Amino acid sequence: MSFPLPQDFMKRMQEMLGSEYDAFLQSYENTNYQALRVNRLKGTVEDFLNTFEFSENLSPVTWACDGFYYPETLRPGKHPYHEAGVYYIQEPSAMMPAALLDAQPGERVLDLCAAPGGKSTQIASAMQQQGILVSNEIHPARAKILSENIERMGIRNAIVTNESPQTLSPRFPSYFDRIMVDAPCSGEGMFRKNDEAVSQWSPENVQLCADRQDEILDCADQMLRPGGTLVYSTCTFATAENEGSISRFTARHPEYEVIDQKRLWPHKIKGEGHFVAVLKKRELSGSATFVHAVNTGKCDILLRDNRLETGNSNTKKKEKKKGLSQPDLTPIQEFLTTTLSVSLSGKIETFGEQIYLLPEDAPSLAGLRVLRAGLHLGTLLKNRFEPSHALALSLHPGDVVCKVMLTSSRIEDVRTACDFIGGQTFPYADAKGWHFICLDGYGLGWGKAAGGIMKNHYPKGLRKIL
Repeated sequence: MSFPLPQDFMKRMQEMLGSEYDAFLQSYENTNYQALRVNRLKGTVEDFLNTFEFSENLSPVTWACDGFYYPETLRPGKHPYHEAGVYYIQEPSAMMPAALLDAQPGERVLDLCAAPGGKSTQIASAMQQQGILVSNEIHPARAKILSENIERMGIRNAIVTNESPQTLSPRFPSYFDRIMVDAPCSGEGMFRKNDEAVSQWSPENVQLCADRQDEILDCADQMLRPGGTLVYSTCTFATAENEGSISRFTARHPEYEVIDQKRLWPHKIKGEGHFVAVLKKRELSGSATFVHAVNTGKCDILLRDNRLETGNSNTKKKEKKKGLSQPDLTPIQEFLTTTLSVSLSGKIETFGEQIYLLPEDAPSLAGLRVLRAGLHLGTLLKNRFEPSHALALSLHPGDVVCKVMLTSSRIEDVRTACDFIGGQTFPYADAKGWHFICLDGYGLGWGKAAGGIMKNHYPKGLRKIL
């Protein structure tokens, strides 16, 4: 930390902490803790520990069953597993809110302030590709990073939106079972590792953040069903943004009960400063229920067991207004039935040449800024279908007919995997056509065999030298 701590901040913290203040100040001289979280959509934690060559250097994060500290010298971002989405590098304290949200498979979950994606990908890992996860970020550049992380982690059931909470709230009345609000805050808990947060801090900014948090929480309330769970978190120490935000919210919305509140202090735990509150919304009395009206505004094309079915719920007038036409989806069906050995189900959405697969009961996305509408299946070109990198990252070796199984126990296989991520081809004299390239059972991407060579279909924008 190159900026000095603000005097007003230090005075307030001394008043808050009393005898613990000196230990708190000393924590700023300590090394930052580094951690990663295993992506359970790719496999079990046990499988990861058995195959990861540096697993003996890891130690568990006590509040996250899939989180592990790693030494600064390890550099897991330079490993093929990182590109395969096997783990997500995440500040250890930031793993607690999603753990307390406790999302379940089949639920409807909203991450309202989701970028860069740590909490969304943790929630998705718990949901196991079942249900609907809406990951929203108001800032376009950060929403793009969020979408990229959703793709890398192989998440099929996430919808990434770029909207304000005020825009979303009337679209999803009482729709979600659980909502995560990782609110924009003054960032005091990140002072040790973020000079920009120190330089931008002021008492006035703390109050601005608290006012903004009130607005965001009120929007979240409109979208949470009775009986649902709301988790609120910040990375700041300011009472006005933490317990203050919760007390103001429950005063405005007495139907909420505070189930738990936790503060993570950097002088007490191996992590940065964090605040988390868990709230439960009271069930409605009687038999009243809320139903969210779903109208896609498009011609529904359903994919069940890799068979395409066309719905008739929309008029031709609506299709024409949106510039839609139903393309010839035969190449997609041929790819799915000849290349995959697993059945996919969901609702096909076409955006020009791009083909997405949404959960069958996905909500309407009409009029919203959507960066990722479920799983990107691929691109429908003239008379052929080209599968996407996102599809590859969502699959397992048993899901694909033809695959190349590389293993970390062979040095030459590791080199092949690294070269593949860098965009290189490699010799391959077996069956022609699309192949799923894997390392230790984790999918890296698509290759297409022809003429004794495995042609590289790793996206050019993602290629890197490892």
